[in-house]
Amino acid sequence: MAEKPKQVYDESKIKTLSSLEHIRLRTGMYIGRIGTGVHPDDGCYVLLKEVVDNAIDEFIMGNGKEVHISLDGNRVTVRDFGRGIPLGKVVDCVSKINTGAKYNDEVFQFSVGLNGVGTKAVNALSKNFFVRSHRDGEFAEASFKIGKLKNEAAGKTKEPNGTLIEFEPDPDIFKDSEFRLEHIERRLRHYSYLNTGLKLILNLPGAEPKAFQSRHGLMDLVMEDLAGDGSEPIYAPLHYSGKTLEFCFTHSNSRYGETFYSFVNGQYTSDGGTHLSAFREGLLKAVNEYCGGKYEGDDVRECMVGAVAIRLKDPVFESQTKNKLGNTEIRTELVNNVREELLHFFQRNKQIAETILAKVKDTQELRKELQNVKKLARDRAKAITFRIPQLKDCKNHFDKKKEKGKGTMVFICEGQSAAGSITSCRDVNNQAVFVLKGKPLNVWDLKRDVMYKNDEMYNLMQALNVEDTTESLRFEKVILATDADVDGLHIRNLMITYFFKFFEQLVHDGHVYVLETPLFRVRNKEKTIYCYSETERDQATRELGGKPEITRFKGLGEISPKEFQQFIGKGMRLSKIEFAPRAESGPIFDFYMGKNTPERKDYIMDSLVVPVEE
Repeated sequence: MAEKPKQVYDESKIKTLSSLEHIRLRTGMYIGRIGTGVHPDDGCYVLLKEVVDNAIDEFIMGNGKEVHISLDGNRVTVRDFGRGIPLGKVVDCVSKINTGAKYNDEVFQFSVGLNGVGTKAVNALSKNFFVRSHRDGEFAEASFKIGKLKNEAAGKTKEPNGTLIEFEPDPDIFKDSEFRLEHIERRLRHYSYLNTGLKLILNLPGAEPKAFQSRHGLMDLVMEDLAGDGSEPIYAPLHYSGKTLEFCFTHSNSRYGETFYSFVNGQYTSDGGTHLSAFREGLLKAVNEYCGGKYEGDDVRECMVGAVAIRLKDPVFESQTKNKLGNTEIRTELVNNVREELLHFFQRNKQIAETILAKVKDTQELRKELQNVKKLARDRAKAITFRIPQLKDCKNHFDKKKEKGKGTMVFICEGQSAAGSITSCRDVNNQAVFVLKGKPLNVWDLKRDVMYKNDEMYNLMQALNVEDTTESLRFEKVILATDADVDGLHIRNLMITYFFKFFEQLVHDGHVYVLETPLFRVRNKEKTIYCYSETERDQATRELGGKPEITRFKGLGEISPKEFQQFIGKGMRLSKIEFAPRAESGPIFDFYMGKNTPERKDYIMDSLVVPVEE
């Protein structure tokens, strides 16, 4: 046997990339996911955020009360009315890494964009990028193409001070990406809530400008979230606003779990962090100290909707995309601040304090009742078997804390036929199968105790090991593998509802997927092509020519185990269930999964498309 040629590893193999090359080659390090614009955290919105953040920083420092954002296709223009970039540093500030005034506390005290990277990344990742700075009757401008300087100019101007930036994401990187108006509007609303008095104006071609401005800060955000699914607060939201700390919260009787928004220097930290955990601790301490009780955090925060925002000189985030705050040194002081402000509020507003305590006590009693239901369910399960009857387990399991079991997955199937195909060809080390018995329960309008009264819901919760916390999830991916027919899609929707209702964190953390399986098999004697849509089927038919055999798969059980193996192996197609906050997802679930059957029926009848006979 011939020896394998040895790879040469010497000085010639070492590469040094310029900052521009590094940003374009390792895009994820700077903006996270690229995406298509469907998700609010996709890369195109990060580019917009980085530019608007600079305008917000100007407002925070007392310069400029308006920001104008214009959107024309994928071309974005942002104009602020702050101090403007110093004219001699315009090119450096948008093209040289680690250049900027954000390192100088005399200029920016509470800035999100501390790393000197944001606008440079936007420039490097844009097909075209233009910047113009106006300062005291003079301007300087520069244009770039894919991060490389093309033109510079300077002169006199009558424009008010400030900075204008125009960019268009590079289609070579953001291939199928496009801006969605709803995500931009939501981001601008958040900016307005966090910066009372700031006016953000959105301009679209052929439409009236739309202004976003908040008078009550985080209270407006909390009230918007409640209005999103028709919830009513049981008391007027408690709102505190100081120089570096602002928070607001209330309880609702029509919610399950807790909903919290957290921000640092105007940046939405979707994964929370030190500030959110410190707020929760301070809230619990204040309630227990006021009433002399020993309530748990879940008792206090159940059905709560709230928001907390802090301003910090040196925020430390866990990534460049700034989704989670990591400053541990602020925790003790923040806990004490929240505790003291709440105790003052409780003393001054005893009626609201008593309403909160009544709600907390009611939640505690319900939790104790649920504990009894849990015990009965566990006893019943033990009496039947020590194993979960619907689960065909795998050998390895996911452990988030120990970083073990990556690549493990569980397929949630409908019926024994589909489960049989997957079970016979699965990887027994990393792939488990959970079998549903018919259509699962619609849980959208039900309470958590249903999971202990319904055997299937209970067994699935135990199979995933998420009863007490989603941190103990046993499989990295939870995959819905249902038939591509009406019943299969209905079951898929019921399961998505189950996860959003009771285990929202699993969706938020990106653990829930849908398995895409072929609808058609097109083959002749030489070749077989599996097609996932009618368009792919037609292309395959043309490719094979003649009259190939076309098979329409009605269900997963019709696909032989030998064929199925390739659909759950290396070539597996998965679609991630995207997370949306309760304010956005709530109304959708209320309409499609709620108790408004007549309204839904009217919508279906009005939306029916009747084919016209030729």
